[in-house]
Amino acid sequence: MKIKKKKKKGHDLIGWREWVSLPEFKVNSIKVKVDTGARTSSLHVSYIKKIKGTKTVEFIIHPDQDHSKPEIHASAVVIAERSIKSSNGESSVRPVIETALELGGKVFTVELTLVNRDLMGFRMLLGREAIRNRFLVHSGKSYLASKR
Repeated sequence: MKIKKKKKKGHDLIGWREWVSLPEFKVNSIKVKVDTGARTSSLHVSYIKKIKGTKTVEFIIHPDQDHSKPEIHASAVVIAERSIKSSNGESSVRPVIETALELGGKVFTVELTLVNRDLMGFRMLLGREAIRNRFLVHSGKSYLASKR
């Protein structure tokens, strides 16, 4: 049976995993899991350091799964701190930043929580707030809107 790629007017179809870029941090490609069960998107980082007297944090992005290199040093303004419940049910308070994200030729602003996701299968989760009113998700397909 052939699956037709229907899309709602104005909404592109994406797979359950995609490649995205984070142009403000010079991350050309990072594999994301599209997670409609997660409200907020999250990014794997290490070495989160608050800059004293400011609302800025410095951190290191590791875009390649299962590798510590390359390391991309970045900083951003913290717009909030949120208590996030992880997939194992534990809650933690995480810094939230805003940045541009590119997926399928669209560039838009997303909120990202910064967290160490070393033990997780993906370096980034793309939550439902980021995809709402932009994309429809095909849960059985991958990389419909992106190529590495």
